[in-house]
Amino acid sequence: MRLAVEEINESTELLPNHTLGYKIFDSCAYPLTGQRAALAVLNGLSEADSPMCSGSSPMLTVIGESGSAQSIVVSRLLRPFRIPMVTASPFLCSHLSILIIPNDDYQVKAIAQLLLHFNWTWVGLIRGDHEYGRFAVQGLLRELQGSSVCVAYQEMIPLLYNTQRALEIMQVHFQSSTYLVIMQNNCKQNITGIQWVASEAWVTASVFTGREFYPYLGGTIGFGIRKGHIAQLGDYLQTVSPQRYPDNILVGELWEALYGCSPFPSSANRFPVCSGQEVLLKQHSAYMNTSSPRVAYNVYKAVYAVAHSLHNLLLCQSGNGPFENDSCAQSNNILPWQLQYYLQEVKFNMAGEEVNFDQKGDSVPYYDIINWQRGTTGSIEFVNVGLFDGTKPGGEELVIQEERIMWTGHQMSVCSPSCPPGSRKAVRRGEPVCCFDCVPCDSGKISNQTNSVECIFCPEDFWSNQDRTSCIPKKVEFLAYDALGIPLTVISVVGASLTVGVFVVFFHHRRTAVVRVNNSELSFFILFALTLCFLCCLIFIGEPTVWSCMLRHTAFSITFSLCISCILGKTLVVLAAFTATRPGDNIMKWLGPKQQRAIIFSCTLVQVVICAAWLIDAPPYPSRNTKYERSKIILECSVGSSLAFWCVLGYIGLQACLCFVLAFLARKLPGNFNEAKYITFSMLIFSAVWLAFVPAYVSAPGNYAGAVESFAILASSFGLLFCLFAPKCYIILLKPEKNTKQHLMAMIKSIKLLIPSADEALK
Repeated sequence: MRLAVEEINESTELLPNHTLGYKIFDSCAYPLTGQRAALAVLNGLSEADSPMCSGSSPMLTVIGESGSAQSIVVSRLLRPFRIPMVTASPFLCSHLSILIIPNDDYQVKAIAQLLLHFNWTWVGLIRGDHEYGRFAVQGLLRELQGSSVCVAYQEMIPLLYNTQRALEIMQVHFQSSTYLVIMQNNCKQNITGIQWVASEAWVTASVFTGREFYPYLGGTIGFGIRKGHIAQLGDYLQTVSPQRYPDNILVGELWEALYGCSPFPSSANRFPVCSGQEVLLKQHSAYMNTSSPRVAYNVYKAVYAVAHSLHNLLLCQSGNGPFENDSCAQSNNILPWQLQYYLQEVKFNMAGEEVNFDQKGDSVPYYDIINWQRGTTGSIEFVNVGLFDGTKPGGEELVIQEERIMWTGHQMSVCSPSCPPGSRKAVRRGEPVCCFDCVPCDSGKISNQTNSVECIFCPEDFWSNQDRTSCIPKKVEFLAYDALGIPLTVISVVGASLTVGVFVVFFHHRRTAVVRVNNSELSFFILFALTLCFLCCLIFIGEPTVWSCMLRHTAFSITFSLCISCILGKTLVVLAAFTATRPGDNIMKWLGPKQQRAIIFSCTLVQVVICAAWLIDAPPYPSRNTKYERSKIILECSVGSSLAFWCVLGYIGLQACLCFVLAFLARKLPGNFNEAKYITFSMLIFSAVWLAFVPAYVSAPGNYAGAVESFAILASSFGLLFCLFAPKCYIILLKPEKNTKQHLMAMIKSIKLLIPSADEALK
């Protein structure tokens, strides 16, 4: 301050023909002492000179000290007198104050952004027991409101240091497992490995630079006010000596601290008298280090701001002034509030930096980000690792060079670790929102961001991957040529081949007794129908299409209806032939070949009509089943009309039941001449298969429904094939001696005894 005043008074451009005066008071870093000094100045240069408050104050402005709490007290005292204060300390209320450094509202905002930048969401706050600390904490809580940062606790450091209270604060810290903002000493408690966040008040405090502090405070990060350069400060400090300032007690204390001697002889001295040859040297770094002053630079700027404001005030021309009726301030009677106006409007350059203030009296919000790192000597060095520029758009103010930061150990401060993608946060009941559990997303839901609040559903045709981080297309399944489809195909082809083989055997032996007596024409019809039944299964295998779905159910229903109609015709012939009660009854003329063909055609036609109505009204169609197994899309054939589907099956069942009843009535007739026993047994197997099919089909999942229907078709077809044709093939191929007319005629006599019309039956 003295250097700045002397430079201004020696300048021919700034305040020419005027001399700045000043008086410096020491508040001893105590608010009440600062308040007493301000009251003394308001009443005159000393209390003895002006015991009463009278006339205007001789004081136009006050340069506040670097302590915030003291500055607040002085500012409130000066407010009723409208005396402005230019302060070089952080401030949260700038009414009638000009802030050379940014308003601490910006520092609060910067600290909040720093916490968010490093994802430190679980923090504790420790403040000083004064108004500034209370306002700072309130401002920080306001900035953190609605963010992801939770405050674990708040503690207050008492003005009067108390060891017990300090231990209690440390205990709270340990119990909360947090990184806190603190500026009390923690060396005695041996607290290491903690990342401290420092406010501007102590982030550049030289008292912590000793190597003994590094294990406990190394890696501290915080915001420091902008540093600058004062060209003449180093040389000016070297002029300090007891000879030049013989009445300054502070110089005496400085000499005692540096040299251990007293420059002023006195009977109360604890130190020997100095020789007078002692001078300040560069090795006195704590005092002589002027490479990057911060607070001192802002005091320097504050004096120049007052000088430039006074200069502009004195240049005012009458009639063009800023006050009432365009008036100017009187140069011989300047009022403090008039200077306040010019202070808010002042703008000047200093060492390449533009100095100006807004309407609130705040300067440009700019901070250096300081990191405490180990120097070459083992002591702490303050290293710039970034900046906070409040002039930039929101969200871009903070610029950090993270690769330059030296951490003390921990780099995370969380109550709960972040939930990775694939999970969501579940807040614990009764705890802050920062304390949560990570719950994996359910199947079909994903979260592709860290700390997702909820999991989102995948689209209908997609499903979550194994990690629940992205949606992937659902697996499409249908009855394909795989582990299930290939066996069905093989069985179907084998069944059709056996049926064709039986057809060849019967055709080759068509003139033999066994083939002729069992109505060869109907046998060939049945074999043809069974071949189609076996081949129907192949339509059920493969990806469903519109045509394959319509063909599946209609083809198997018509072929089975044809097969059962043929068996029904054969059963009627046998029953009619062997149940004629009187010789000469001509009942067989109503069941000749033409009538048999008519029975087969008419019975099959009914099924064809049902299928045609089905296809016209509500045909089967391919559908995508996503309900049975949500992780897959099952391609299947929907029946379209359930009524038509069950009508088709019901009609086949009706034919089978009728055939079974008729065959059951003729089951005890001579076996050499009729097939009633075999038809009865074949219908039992057929009915059992399809009765079992109904519940199995209804409960079968997805593509297994088609497999169940295919197995039912194959099982019933094999049942009919073996029951009806295996005994005859056995006689034809293995017992040819029984396949003769003579062998059959040997039974005529016994048959005549049982059935009077046996001759007609044989015919």
